[in-house]
Amino acid sequence: MAGLWTVRAGRESDVAAMYALDLVCFDEPFRFDLAAMRRFVLERDAIVVVAEAAGELAGFVVIHPAWRRRQVVGYVVTLDIAPRFRRLGLAGELMALAEEQSVRAGAATMALHVHAGNAAAIAFYERAGYARGAFSAGFYGEGLDAWVYNKRLQR
Repeated sequence: MAGLWTVRAGRESDVAAMYALDLVCFDEPFRFDLAAMRRFVLERDAIVVVAEAAGELAGFVVIHPAWRRRQVVGYVVTLDIAPRFRRLGLAGELMALAEEQSVRAGAATMALHVHAGNAAAIAFYERAGYARGAFSAGFYGEGLDAWVYNKRLQR
């Protein structure tokens, strides 16, 4: 919903707010600690897009472009949306921007892991054109399996 938030590139000064939002968005086995969040955001070539609303972090996405099988893949490290901004189109907007930036970084596809029990996230990614691929047993820890999802990007 245009006008509810503004979108910009993430920066180092956003890390603390991103970590705080991650604590709200995910339960213990799925969230990152502050050091990991800092590493992900500051990773060389990371694509970080944040959305703000009235000075508050509404959501963000972190993508790591990486070479796999002789092509660049944009790997979705995390997509976090504050509860009051869910189901308003923000996640889709952030993903579309991240995909565009991934294409500019040379990516041919996007990839991500999603917890096999997270029906809402699975439905979101499937609506966004991601296809279910491999099953990753124990990806998040013992008994916490994931699906790998992929999407071919348009150049």
